[in-house]
Amino acid sequence: MEKVKIEFLDDGKMVEVPKGSNLLQYAKEYQKYHDSEIVAAKLNSIIIELSRPLDRDGKVKFIDLSFPDGIRIYQRGLLFILQMAIEKLYPQYHLRVLHSLANSLYCELIDKESKIHIPAQEELDNIKDKMKEIVNRDLPIKKIVLYKDQARELFEKLGFVEKVKLLNFRKKKNIKVYTCDGHYNYFYGYMPPSTGKIKIFDLKLYEPGFRVLHPTTTSPNALPEYKELRKFNSVFLEYSRWLSIMDIDNVGDLNKIIAKGERAVADIILLAEALHEKRLSEISSEIKKRGSVRLILVAGPSSSGKTTFAKRLSIQLRVSGYRPVAISLDDYFVDREKTPRDENGNYDFEALEAIDVPLFNEHLLALFEGKEVEIPKYDFKHGRRIKGRKLKIDKDQIIIVEGIHGLNPKLTQQIPDELKFKLYVSALTHLNFDNMNRMSTTDTRLIRRMVRDYKFRGHSALDTLKMWPNVRKGEEKYIFPYQEEADVMFNSALVYELPVLKIFAESLLAQVPETEEEYSEALRLLKILDYFLPITNLEDIPMNSILREFIGRSIFKY
Repeated sequence: MEKVKIEFLDDGKMVEVPKGSNLLQYAKEYQKYHDSEIVAAKLNSIIIELSRPLDRDGKVKFIDLSFPDGIRIYQRGLLFILQMAIEKLYPQYHLRVLHSLANSLYCELIDKESKIHIPAQEELDNIKDKMKEIVNRDLPIKKIVLYKDQARELFEKLGFVEKVKLLNFRKKKNIKVYTCDGHYNYFYGYMPPSTGKIKIFDLKLYEPGFRVLHPTTTSPNALPEYKELRKFNSVFLEYSRWLSIMDIDNVGDLNKIIAKGERAVADIILLAEALHEKRLSEISSEIKKRGSVRLILVAGPSSSGKTTFAKRLSIQLRVSGYRPVAISLDDYFVDREKTPRDENGNYDFEALEAIDVPLFNEHLLALFEGKEVEIPKYDFKHGRRIKGRKLKIDKDQIIIVEGIHGLNPKLTQQIPDELKFKLYVSALTHLNFDNMNRMSTTDTRLIRRMVRDYKFRGHSALDTLKMWPNVRKGEEKYIFPYQEEADVMFNSALVYELPVLKIFAESLLAQVPETEEEYSEALRLLKILDYFLPITNLEDIPMNSILREFIGRSIFKY
């Protein structure tokens, strides 16, 4: 019998196993080395399911819930079990997964007339009990391969109309479908081997739908503290209304428009950009209505388009009669030797303590009193503040400050609240592949950053992928805890952006070497982009678009 050689990285043990066997038994054996549930593995640099037949030699690293990939796999298994429970108890409804909210997924029940059914607590309790029953049975989740026409026929029979739309534009002739206890579904990522792996979850009403709570990488063995995110959720739902204006419900609908040609694409671009401009105008009007605002604080995670947003808002404010002036928070960095360090001894430039908060507040108060101050300039090469520009503002001038700490009350603790207007900007993608496969907002931002890093900073896709975990760590620590502090949230996502970013990002991701740890992440992002038809004519994208901040030729660079 032909065999393959496997080295387990947990203990360095080398074994020979029959070719075609899988890692299920070994996952049980090596669970003792892991503090949370093993749900998959990496064979060399490629993620594989525990039930996948082994066909090559390699090094095995098990994936538990402390890994982002582990959580993604756990979420898919959890949603499959949720769908199974709904089909068993309430077959008149379909599950629709919309977006993430902290350590949860916001979902809705849709009836046969495509209307939202608001569940009663009793219904939700029944679904949760049925899910627990499915978990306790530890049912195997199996993968089957169908021809595309077979998969389309199956999903038409099941009433999964949005999956049929998605398959219409898939180039592959074979489709991988998951089945469990007579239930079927399609997922674009890997799955756990059985329902017994999904032990930790909860369901909470969140009208008009409900939230599915799950573990996170920082809390893999228990549900983290529950957080209310009403403002955040409302922005997602607002974007959903925007999509309905454009008659786009999922990626299949968008691809259908792209397939019609450049004229149809141009219409979608104009409509998406007009919705952004309308929202910017509304924000400007709200600031003017307040009357007392002198300071606008703009914050948000990486690659949200904060710079372009701030410049476009500045123009809207000028239309409203203001003369805005920008101050960069970067110029208030403390000298390098005073910068705090993280747990690894490296400079933590994203910590609030890296900013000279007292000086920043002192200057703001002086400016509001009509005094002249000297705004420092930070010399990043030498890690020192140097002499900068002198600034004095009039009463019709308003200060705009962009930075990751904008929503943290400690940044502007000496400034009266009535003078402040706080804005949170992020690309809160609501365009999903189908009712079960959502597009992560984080992935949208990562692809944006990858394209920008290559075009303007000389970084490869591999460089960006290596930096991204630390970027995410800083966001979780310094940005996300304060997002509900915002007076207004702005969704910078554009429905057409991934088909545009695809033409830049695919070639960059294809260059990530298979020998690198980040190779599996590159493959995952390539698979996401593969679902979109490309938009190749970039001339219709306005020069003031937020997307121009990432693909180039933004009018604001002048």
